[in-house]
Amino acid sequence: MNCRQAERRLPGYLDGAISSRDHARLREHLSSCDGCRLQLEDYRRLSYHLARVEAVAPPADLASRVRAQASRVQPTWASVRRLWTRALLVFEDILEPLAVPATGGVLTALVVFVLLVQNIIVGMPLGGIVPNDLPLNTIQPARLESLAPFPVSGALTREGRLDSGVLLVEATLNSQGQVVYFKILSGPSSPDVERQLDQVLLFSRFRPQFSFGRPTDGGRVMLSFSEVRVRG
Repeated sequence: MNCRQAERRLPGYLDGAISSRDHARLREHLSSCDGCRLQLEDYRRLSYHLARVEAVAPPADLASRVRAQASRVQPTWASVRRLWTRALLVFEDILEPLAVPATGGVLTALVVFVLLVQNIIVGMPLGGIVPNDLPLNTIQPARLESLAPFPVSGALTREGRLDSGVLLVEATLNSQGQVVYFKILSGPSSPDVERQLDQVLLFSRFRPQFSFGRPTDGGRVMLSFSEVRVRG
């Protein structure tokens, strides 16, 4: 991967929006390219500052302006509704004589269709509840399934004293549940700690974020490590 290809993938590298193959190739490129690493750090600072920007309050007269705009549009929709109502009345007058004989056949076909869909095609019993089922119309957040049993080993500070504390880490996942990026939110931070965390997260198991029943990129998991000792 060259620098031009890497520059196009740097924002997705931070957000976890690139494939695991591109993530691995970009990580290898960053290990040997100072210019791309500086540009990645610029993206990180920009993301940090944008997250701290305060929300702008809407104008005080926004509600009145919306109502005024809606009142001007209302006559057009009113005429459309009147035309639609007249069309429905015409269809009712035409189809009403044919509706009564066909009702029995339509209801029978509907019952047979529901039984086939639920019991044969879908495989779900009528009125049954499937254990451990997940709703398909909501976003299910990513989560940790199992953490790799690798300790974050102890070390000494520059003054020769042990440095310990709680380490809080945010990991970003792709749709396969793989960690594509992580950052230390609080606690000790050094190249030694980052290398050890990279190994721990690589061999840990995560469930990706689900949107409408399908795994998606961009899921985030918060991890806390207690009594971590690192080199200062």
